[in-house]
Amino acid sequence: MSSPATVEERTPGRLARVAQALRAPLRLALDVALPPLCPACREVVGESAGLCASCWSKLSPIERPFCERLGIPFVYDPGPGILSMQAIADPPAYTRARAAVRYDDIARVLVSAFKYGDRLDLAPTMGNWMARAGKELLAEADAIVPVPLHWRRTWARRFNQSAALSKIISERSGVPVAFEALSRVKATPQQVGLSKSERALNVQGAFRVLPGRKTDISRRRIVLVDDVLTSGATADTCARALLRAGARQVDVLVFARVADAARATI
Repeated sequence: MSSPATVEERTPGRLARVAQALRAPLRLALDVALPPLCPACREVVGESAGLCASCWSKLSPIERPFCERLGIPFVYDPGPGILSMQAIADPPAYTRARAAVRYDDIARVLVSAFKYGDRLDLAPTMGNWMARAGKELLAEADAIVPVPLHWRRTWARRFNQSAALSKIISERSGVPVAFEALSRVKATPQQVGLSKSERALNVQGAFRVLPGRKTDISRRRIVLVDDVLTSGATADTCARALLRAGARQVDVLVFARVADAARATI
């Protein structure tokens, strides 16, 4: 005969199994009533947050050969370790940048749905792609730092997309996230529609490592995470702030990057 203590220990497990059994038909009913849709074209897909086959074929993953500094894809393979003319002429403060995909039409829809459409369910898919693209950076990293939003924008948007992606990448790579290491101390207009020089001026002095957070950064190799890399102005400004605070090295990891800065739209 079981003792009272044994019965009590078993009860939570039984309740959990009952709750799980009740959730299964509810989840099935929701899937039937509200089938998962492709975030790009709204066609029904087989799994949540997945792209349909047509949209998947239009996505442009960034694979080697690319510029080892900026991560910009090359048309042909110039050989290992080759830098682009842009990286040579105007080297950024960060050491390396990597992106999962080109910022094309499908990637633009995904980023817009995620950032402005409350599609937090896209974070695992996008974050997993980023973890794969940034595998070499993450293997050497001590901490992940998301590009911060100003508190007013966080309040309006209700979440920081870079922090959501950082959480997924951390779970995939095992590298811890220093969520509050970098602060946005100045509210700035959005970068949409600005030229490269205007973007750089817009974010000048906008980011800072506050004194109480310098221990999160000092002598550490940092992977800075954002959703899109366009001109690189935001990433460069953040990297300079982190390096001033004592970071040993700063790399950049994004979901999508604009391969041709002249076509930048975000």
